[in-house]
Amino acid sequence: MSVRYELLKQEGRAKRGVFHTVHGDIQTPVFMNVGTVAAIKGAVSTEDLKTIGTQVQLSNTYHLHVRTGDKLIHELGGLHRFMNWDRPILTDSGGFQVFSLASLRSIKEEGVTFRSHIDGHKIFMGPEESMQIQSHLASTIAMAFDECPPALAERDYVEDSVARTTRWLYRCKDEMARLNSLDETINKHQMLFGINQGAIFPDIRIEHAKRIAELDLDGYAVGGLAVGETHEQMYWILEETVPYLPLEKPTYLMGVGTPANILEAVDRGIDFFDCVYPSRNGRHGHVYTNHGKKNLLNQKYERDLRPIEEGCGCPACKAGYTRAYIRHLLKAKEMLGLRFCVLHNLYFYNHLMEEIRDALDAGTFASYKEKKLKDLSQGS
Repeated sequence: MSVRYELLKQEGRAKRGVFHTVHGDIQTPVFMNVGTVAAIKGAVSTEDLKTIGTQVQLSNTYHLHVRTGDKLIHELGGLHRFMNWDRPILTDSGGFQVFSLASLRSIKEEGVTFRSHIDGHKIFMGPEESMQIQSHLASTIAMAFDECPPALAERDYVEDSVARTTRWLYRCKDEMARLNSLDETINKHQMLFGINQGAIFPDIRIEHAKRIAELDLDGYAVGGLAVGETHEQMYWILEETVPYLPLEKPTYLMGVGTPANILEAVDRGIDFFDCVYPSRNGRHGHVYTNHGKKNLLNQKYERDLRPIEEGCGCPACKAGYTRAYIRHLLKAKEMLGLRFCVLHNLYFYNHLMEEIRDALDAGTFASYKEKKLKDLSQGS
């Protein structure tokens, strides 16, 4: 099939588009729900995901490789069949584990040797291995294998790291082309997104963006942010870097973020987002609303018979479950309380993206963003 990104509209740098994939169209800007090990933490099923408006689900290459195993998932028909999900899936390459498992890894030109966080056994992963694992998983979009340097790393380290990431990207592209040509490959239309790195050095970021743009990949991500820098530094790097990534391809800000982060990043040209915040915070009783984040464990909600948010269409609010009852479930450590909060938060994020798309369609994103940020700054 012919896979392409259509830029439908722009307002300033903000983009409204549609990304055509073998597993269905993705309306952008979009939030990808994070199901690291092919499941959303909080007892959320794929039917739940459809109910709350999920377009794309994200899973992690490293985690699925070390637990259950990509070869077994391939034998069982690929990740879509395995988790009963027929919409797009993006798989992270495992490159972030180069950053997050710093004490358990050794980086060389060939790739990275890890110590499994589960049982300590040695794992080697390079560009080819990452592509092979993601091909086994048969995701819609595969991410290139990269190194994510700390945001505040020294310039010399960042320069060397980015140069190696660029070399790895060429290897990823070649290996994906080979894998997509094999008879045993489940998804022969698997797409590849490259990742821009460079910490908070705009000149390194810009030069890297120019280099990877030459490869004419299916999409481009900005990685290595939200890992130690301030929000202001993140926005500055996006302002400097995104204009050098292809306008006619989707852009993805990895691992970000809060609703305010998303609004600011959309304004700077980002299409794709993912973040563990809605599910992680939900499991701790923190829920997002149009008037800020609320902690349902606070005693003031003990007798509160309102839903989490009036007018919300999530399964918990729509069915009439109250703040008081959900607080009781959380205090009693009942899974149902976590499930309600996670479902609400994921609905909120997906509905936020729908509102953003509607505002871009109407040409009113600037005023929408201003009002939304003001409303979101409340909280209790």
